[in-house]
Amino acid sequence: MVAKLLRTDTGVLILLGALPFWDSLRKRVAAQAAMRGVNAAVVGLLGAALYNPLWTSSVKAPGDFGLALSGFILLTVWRLPALVVVIASALGGVALAFGNW
Repeated sequence: MVAKLLRTDTGVLILLGALPFWDSLRKRVAAQAAMRGVNAAVVGLLGAALYNPLWTSSVKAPGDFGLALSGFILLTVWRLPALVVVIASALGGVALAFGNW
């Protein structure tokens, strides 16, 4: 509990310490380049986390792929709220589990 609190507090302290300098910092070219690099690194880590434990353990059949693809389309193309997509995906998962697809 203490370790979790300290880990969270460290990020908050860094944020609060940099906040007064944020306007001047974001106008610098080097800081913009660093933020783009950090953004790219975070996107890469999120992509790796999506693939390795999540995709490899949950998408095992064509129906699973279709359900994941339909959720992606509902979020990106139709721009439905995430809660609606979660509920629809849960119902689709139940249908896949109890149906013969």
